Amino acid sequence: MSIHTELKNSIKEALKAKDEVKLRTVRSVVTACTNTLVATNRTPQEELSDEEVLLVIKKLAKQRKESIAQFEAAGRDDLAVVEKEELAVLEAYLPTLMSREEILPVAEKIKAELKVEDKSKLGILVGAVMKELKGKADGADVKAVVEGLF
Repeated sequence: MSIHTELKNSIKEALKAKDEVKLRTVRSVVTACTNTLVATNRTPQEELSDEEVLLVIKKLAKQRKESIAQFEAAGRDDLAVVEKEELAVLEAYLPTLMSREEILPVAEKIKAELKVEDKSKLGILVGAVMKELKGKADGADVKAVVEGLF
């Protein structure tokens, strides 16, 4: 079963369970998926591929993380709690990300392949590592690991 179909079924489950947080969050994901379909000149009845759905969920999770940081900085813990609850639901649909220890060997291998010697080509190296990992690792973690190589 595709992730898109799984999300639509989750709406029904959340309604039955009266889980307002999950219902609100999953509905926002399905809406974002529909918006992506329309933006790419497809009909709303079609389904996104699993990779496309994961990109949508990652985007929404990133938005939640940014909102949490802003709300906490502004002292609005009540709003931050709502965003944290939604983030937990979103993360349940995302694959687990690689740890920094798992990223290190990949970064070292690519550094040797590209023959990067100094920090002037840091951006190129980070980009190459991110391309190699194809979304399996958080960008901030990749950047930290690559900076640690110098």
